[in-house]
Amino acid sequence: MPSERRQPPGAGRPDGDAGYTTAEAAVALPALVLVSAMLLWAVLVGSAQVRCVDAAREAARAAARGDPAAAALGQAAAPQGASVSVSAAGDRVRAEVSALSGGPGGLLSFRVSATAVAEREPGEPGARP
Repeated sequence: MPSERRQPPGAGRPDGDAGYTTAEAAVALPALVLVSAMLLWAVLVGSAQVRCVDAAREAARAAARGDPAAAALGQAAAPQGASVSVSAAGDRVRAEVSALSGGPGGLLSFRVSATAVAEREPGEPGARP
């Protein structure tokens, strides 16, 4: 009895699925790149928001201590190109930070902002006795 070699399943038949993997990859790859870019954009916007919150908190705390450079301290902690304003009303100070979080190529720019309020430290002008 001659020995017969077993062939893998599907061997000897024409492959009807040839090229489908390449076509599926060609369709899926741009979608994956787009999703990755959008996720990166979301992380950058979130990072800018956190930096605005930190900058507003820093400026409000400095103003509550009576530091005349409170806005400059907030500007140093804020994202590039952010606007920082510090105002006082009675025994409270308020710091507002606003910045434009640019997207890839300047597209999808998103404005982020944060506000922090602090009570003046005892002994500072305007503080409650």
